[in-house]
Amino acid sequence: MIVEQLSLVDFRNYAVADVVLGAGPNVFVGRNGQGKTNLAEAIAFFATLGSHRVSSDAPMVRDGADAAIIRARLAHGERRVLLEVQLNRQGSNKARVNGVPVKPAELPRHAQVVLFAPEDLQIVRGDPSGRRRFADQLLVQRTPRLAGVLADYDRVVKQRTALLKSARVRGIRGDALSTLDVWDDKLVVLGTEVIEARLTLAAELAAPIARAYAAIAGADHHPEIEWALSVSGADPEDGADAPAGDAASTRIDDLFRHALAARRAAELDRGLTLVGPHRDDLVLRVRGLPVRGYASHGESWSIALALRLASAELLRAESQLGDPVLILDDVFAELDAGRRSRLAELVGGYEQVVVTAAVEEDVPMALRARTVRVEAGTILEAADV
Repeated sequence: MIVEQLSLVDFRNYAVADVVLGAGPNVFVGRNGQGKTNLAEAIAFFATLGSHRVSSDAPMVRDGADAAIIRARLAHGERRVLLEVQLNRQGSNKARVNGVPVKPAELPRHAQVVLFAPEDLQIVRGDPSGRRRFADQLLVQRTPRLAGVLADYDRVVKQRTALLKSARVRGIRGDALSTLDVWDDKLVVLGTEVIEARLTLAAELAAPIARAYAAIAGADHHPEIEWALSVSGADPEDGADAPAGDAASTRIDDLFRHALAARRAAELDRGLTLVGPHRDDLVLRVRGLPVRGYASHGESWSIALALRLASAELLRAESQLGDPVLILDDVFAELDAGRRSRLAELVGGYEQVVVTAAVEEDVPMALRARTVRVEAGTILEAADV
């Protein structure tokens, strides 16, 4: 897949912008704060329906405007697709494919993008929520149907938690709360599907992560990836960072129901749903130690990059759209010379790579085939090298 043209109206610091991109490497160059990352963010929106920098859409609408528009012409081999999304400051977003109105949820079916940014360090160093979000976004890119399953699961968790809070306030305990059983059933059905999909994803990521990590770091530190499941007794959100345990030998739904029964008293005491995929963690290790809290800065960067490159490899292997567009947002300035050259070699074979950089010389020459200069929300020039 290739993004041939990107057009913006009232997006971030762009009143109007129109950028033509080519196959292979494309570099957006400009000082910090000029709008380079905004271009990368706009491209990635079609694949994830969100930003890698903010949790809501409103900050992407230019100050003083009511809505922002992103348009992109994509090439899938000989076929062309025009995608458009309108981000409304208030109300629901709107989308079009080739001029025909569609639900925004349809857009990722036409666009696959893998974006790596400095914020991705928080995937490996931050709270479990960031790792869950990484996994779920990749699941949806591979299987768009799972977006509905995840949304339904979140709704059930909220409704069940509201019931637990109400019971705590009213002093209801144990069997007196019979309606909780209905929500337990829904939680188990949806949550089991999410857990099983996540376990499969981790297993499929293991080998490409190991390959990517060794290539970037120049050493094999035996990276590992494994889910810590609350249905198996772990609770990463409460600091119990245990591995999945007997999940491999026992049905997930059976583990789920047993864990709910075991923790019902605690849930009623706290007014929280304490069991389910919303409490799980994706545990990452190098050299046998958790990355979070033990890995060096270079190791953390390498494992974060490896997660994204492994994601791209999975999408590349099974996609009918061609390669995913690979975006490296402000990455090379943080890497030493060895990691820069090795990363450039790894990504050079993708159909399209988009790189942002404050200093052009930070980007290896192999990725500087085409340079677009950006200043204060204005595209100054595009040059082929």
